[in-house]
Amino acid sequence: MATSSPFNYDSLYSRGSVPVVRGENRHAKYDFAVAYPDPDTLPLEGLADSLRLALEREGKGLALYPVSTGLPSLREWVAEKLARDRNMTVGVDDIVLTSGSGEAISMIIAALTDPGDVLLTEEYVYLGTLRTMRRFGADVRSVKCDDQGIIPEDLDGVLAAVAAEGKKVKFLYTIPVFQNPMGWTMTLERRIKTLEITQKYGVPVLEDDCYVDLRFEGEDVTSMHSLDDTGRVLYVGSFSKIVAPGVRLGYMVAPQEVIQRAMSFNGGGGVNQFAALAVQEYAQGAMDDHIEEQNQSLRVKRDAMLAALGENFGDAAQWSKPEGGLYVWLEMPEDVDLAAIQNQVFDEGVGYYNGTMFSPEGRGANLARLCFGHPPAEHVAEGVAELARIFERRGILGG
Repeated sequence: MATSSPFNYDSLYSRGSVPVVRGENRHAKYDFAVAYPDPDTLPLEGLADSLRLALEREGKGLALYPVSTGLPSLREWVAEKLARDRNMTVGVDDIVLTSGSGEAISMIIAALTDPGDVLLTEEYVYLGTLRTMRRFGADVRSVKCDDQGIIPEDLDGVLAAVAAEGKKVKFLYTIPVFQNPMGWTMTLERRIKTLEITQKYGVPVLEDDCYVDLRFEGEDVTSMHSLDDTGRVLYVGSFSKIVAPGVRLGYMVAPQEVIQRAMSFNGGGGVNQFAALAVQEYAQGAMDDHIEEQNQSLRVKRDAMLAALGENFGDAAQWSKPEGGLYVWLEMPEDVDLAAIQNQVFDEGVGYYNGTMFSPEGRGANLARLCFGHPPAEHVAEGVAELARIFERRGILGG
């Protein structure tokens, strides 16, 4: 057999492809970086029992490729849950199951975005969505926020500025409940105002509601989707936070014309039917009790983090006090560069993500997202204390 040089693909890659370095996820001793759930709260026994029952009833259906929009009975349950919990009136055909909410978001971005198109987000936004927007060549711009959500006057100003450039905003992406990374929940007044302003400029809204079930105090606020009767609000949700990220199940809700375009960017033949059967059976029975138990655990961890921040950081920093979700947003003085030391702090035992990772403009080096979902409560307190000690050694927190 003749030997020759290895084939070179360099001239063949698409302009949109970027290299991804594969490897195992690294974890610091105290990992506040990634929003993993507590493995001890996963409903493993319930999922196993549910899968067995579902396979006994419908297992032979695995011999067929699944419906491209996902298991009908699970979509029916989603429609019922959205009606009960989010005041949304949607039918089964308005819902598409996806491999996590990230795939739903990616499909919508792909369907609505050409290179150079303007997309709006909150001033700090989930980094996975931000990366996807950039991958499709979007011009991503941010809107200022406070602890009540998007500031309407700034939204109006940004939309007016884009219009003055002769450009059109394709959509506004928002996480209105327990926002990632800032942790706030947008008030009803702000939701209504945001919809009024976006309607004035003819801009749709992509509502990412993946954390809505993780409330452990305060009152729910109705979905933005329920406040709109024009079909301009697209909606995505997820089972990752109420079952497990590893099941890779989420969903989108959209008008048929958007679904048809978005589905063209889904290369598979529907989501994993095996996982969907297990989740559907589990959802019909123990899901609500599981969510309540999980949220009780999250509240203990949230309280442990807030108490530890008060004890170890005192007046040297500020932080959010979320009513649910997974994140506390830490703000150090403006001259502190948490971005520059993030990797070193990780190597010393504490993981966090700095604010520049969530900013379309690369701002926020003095900010950090701290996730409290994964570690046990005692490790949360220990980790915050260790973070303070590391900062003290580096001279950015008074001893």
